Amino acid sequence: MSGTLTIAVSDGSTAEAVVYPDFGSLIAGAADHIAEAAAEAIAARGKFAIALSGGNTPRPVYQRLASATIDWPRVHVFFGDERCVPPRDARSNYHMAKVALLDRVPIPSDNVLRMRGEDPPEVAADAYAAEMRRALGEDGRLDYVLLGLGHDGHTASLFPGLAAATEKQRTVMESYVEYVGMWRLSLTPVAINAARRVVFVVSGEDKADVLHRVLRGPRQPVVLPAQAIRPAAGRATWLLDRAAAAKLK
Repeated sequence: MSGTLTIAVSDGSTAEAVVYPDFGSLIAGAADHIAEAAAEAIAARGKFAIALSGGNTPRPVYQRLASATIDWPRVHVFFGDERCVPPRDARSNYHMAKVALLDRVPIPSDNVLRMRGEDPPEVAADAYAAEMRRALGEDGRLDYVLLGLGHDGHTASLFPGLAAATEKQRTVMESYVEYVGMWRLSLTPVAINAARRVVFVVSGEDKADVLHRVLRGPRQPVVLPAQAIRPAAGRATWLLDRAAAAKLK
């Protein structure tokens, strides 16, 4: 299976899936997708506001993106989630993005708005929400939110059973994730679903089952938080390699 598919989701909506033949082409395709979105946003509104994801799959995407032709001074970087650790900690999403991308392109430091994982979680969450409001202005919308998918159906740091997955008002929340023994900060569905584009990047046969459950299974966003992502501007886009898409029809 390869190419672009329109998938009928179990809740009656649809999703767009772009299936690549292998992991390498998925990484290249994801980087190209971001670069094209940046060019469109800058042409239309003079800037491109993107929320980056953590995880293993985005790292090579960022590394490839560093060589893309983008008007970097017009790019504004936000984060979809963060571990509550200092910014130099190897577990930090900001640290990973800094090494893979931000240190390698001419983005002004004032254009990078990181979540302060070293601060008390509730303070950090409220401060980030306020900073996003100031940075995004009256429109208040991100142009692009990049997301992954965990084996348990989580995305960003919206984990099963946590209140953040079904939050209706706050745009950023702190949560203690019991099974990893760590506080996390995350954009909530309020902020994510308001974005102009929401894009999942998923790879590997070990994600095929959960991807099928998220898209084709019963709607249970408390159990599968990725199901809470239903963009107001239209359907989400799923960039997949063939292994991850194996159980989709």
